Amino acid sequence: MKVYGLIGYPLSHSFSKGFFAEKFTKENIKDCIYDNFPLPAIKELSSLIKNQSDLCGLNVTIPYKQAVIPYLDELSPAAAQIKAVNCIRFIDGVKTGFNTDAIGFKRSLEPLLKSHHTNALILGTGGAAKAVQYVLEALNIPYKLVSRKASPGAVTYDQLDADVMEENTIIINTTPLGMYPNEDAAPEIPYQFLSSKHLLYDLIYNPATTSFLQQGKDKGATVKNGHEMLILQAEASWEIWNEL
Repeated sequence: MKVYGLIGYPLSHSFSKGFFAEKFTKENIKDCIYDNFPLPAIKELSSLIKNQSDLCGLNVTIPYKQAVIPYLDELSPAAAQIKAVNCIRFIDGVKTGFNTDAIGFKRSLEPLLKSHHTNALILGTGGAAKAVQYVLEALNIPYKLVSRKASPGAVTYDQLDADVMEENTIIINTTPLGMYPNEDAAPEIPYQFLSSKHLLYDLIYNPATTSFLQQGKDKGATVKNGHEMLILQAEASWEIWNEL
């Protein structure tokens, strides 16, 4: 039996377990199981690996995407650059870390891009923002980071004026603002300057239409939530584990 799973803590609302259970059933994939492995501390990963001799792959979620790196033998180039891992492959005792968040985001974003989508704003500067930065750099799309606090590499929300908003027609929310159950929250950008030329992408998938996306929709912008990205990153994990 090939064992796959998800590590993180807590794991009360796991997308991955349900996704892979459905995939295994739908595609008639036998002798595979996907389970949740909640680890209160990352150091418990060593025991998990020891006790699960049939372990072939793991996904990694909050809060261990960076903390897991010292436990791995090698990193893919993308994971090394992003400095975050959400997928581990086990082959002959070698533990390799990958970042399929970047793969999922890129595959989801690319079909939406039009010629006028030349500059981007990334809302938030946390771990999720790093994968988004990696993808935009790969696509040669210049970007600005937006943060609540001023820092050398970021502008603040109150610096977003009409000119900045007009120039940056891609806006990506990597913050948790608007996530269930706080659905009324939204990043404090000047929504009045949005237009039909804007593309708003929210990494949040629950609710399907966040306040951020709804306000973009109201101005005629193209909007996209993070559900497809989740599916694509899960499929990318499966490709990596099985070297498809």
